[in-house]
Amino acid sequence: MAVDLQNRDTYAINSHLQVNFEDVLAEPEGTRSCDCVWETSFWCFTNSKNCCYMLMTGICGICIALFWGCEFAAITFEQVWCVTPFLRVFSIHMACCQKFFGTAVQCCMAPICETFGLFFSRIIIDHQNKRS
Repeated sequence: MAVDLQNRDTYAINSHLQVNFEDVLAEPEGTRSCDCVWETSFWCFTNSKNCCYMLMTGICGICIALFWGCEFAAITFEQVWCVTPFLRVFSIHMACCQKFFGTAVQCCMAPICETFGLFFSRIIIDHQNKRS
């Protein structure tokens, strides 16, 4: 798989990071600095941001990428070799418990509930308004 050097945020996971000059600094109507100050500010902001970003990624980027690669490898390892098999074992044990509990309820509780149901189904309630 080749790396796309043009579109580096293919899935737009960092679309919230709008860090262009116009996205960060803006002067409202009626409040304006000199044009030369605004242009110089634009130049300083853009170039210092790009320079600092290039410096930080040059120094730390590869190490951080290595860290995150190892972190996601560890998470994948944990899920594949520990969590998923454990969930399968748990599911097998719980199926056995479910069968045991279901049988116990069906054998012990079902006859009692059926008897009470028949007993209480014979009760007739007659609502009469008694006025004195």
